[in-house]
Amino acid sequence: MPRQIDVHNYARWNGGIIGQGGPTDHQFSGLWQKLASRYASKGSQMVFGVMNEPHDLNITTWRKTVQGAVNSIRNVTGNNNNIILIPGTLYCSAGAFVSESTEVTKVSNPDGSKTNLILDVHQYLDADYSGQSTECTSSLISGFQGLANYLRSNGRKALLSETGGGNTDSCVKYTCPLLDFLNSNSDVFLGWTSWAAGSFDASYHLTETPQNGVDTRLVTQCFKAKFSG
Repeated sequence: MPRQIDVHNYARWNGGIIGQGGPTDHQFSGLWQKLASRYASKGSQMVFGVMNEPHDLNITTWRKTVQGAVNSIRNVTGNNNNIILIPGTLYCSAGAFVSESTEVTKVSNPDGSKTNLILDVHQYLDADYSGQSTECTSSLISGFQGLANYLRSNGRKALLSETGGGNTDSCVKYTCPLLDFLNSNSDVFLGWTSWAAGSFDASYHLTETPQNGVDTRLVTQCFKAKFSG
């Protein structure tokens, strides 16, 4: 099964934006050179997520930053076999990708191809799309349909690498249909992953960590049930 790692810093370090007054593109590319070298032995099963949820930045400049990271990864691996997730802006919003982030579709492999460069999108289903509420209000199918249309028209694919919700009736109601939509449009959506389980305890409002060996309703009824398509 593929394993994904990412840099979880919102395109920032100590408040400065990478390549835009904060760390330099050279420093960021150097970080990815080290990470790719560390994990290259895992082969094509390793997925590299360039950055988690960039936001409030110049997208043209950010595209150049991402290009440098891609070059570093490909130069280490010597091929295009690994998936690299390409992040836009606005916290990788799926619903806003077409209006805000298409600049990053210009990022290419060193050989000029776009093989295994997958667009990285996130989406929460609460009222302000932030994932701060345990209640969901919409499946946002129309937004994902617009993204699907764009992907088909441009020969690209995306991964919904982060979504989730509270252990509530409303999130079960709206999350399951979204996963059905993504599964039904697998020609352009590579898949989806949910947030989050592991070290999170029961007090975290989006936890998917089993409690006393029992999964949450959202996991059981949506994520687990829809995993096989």
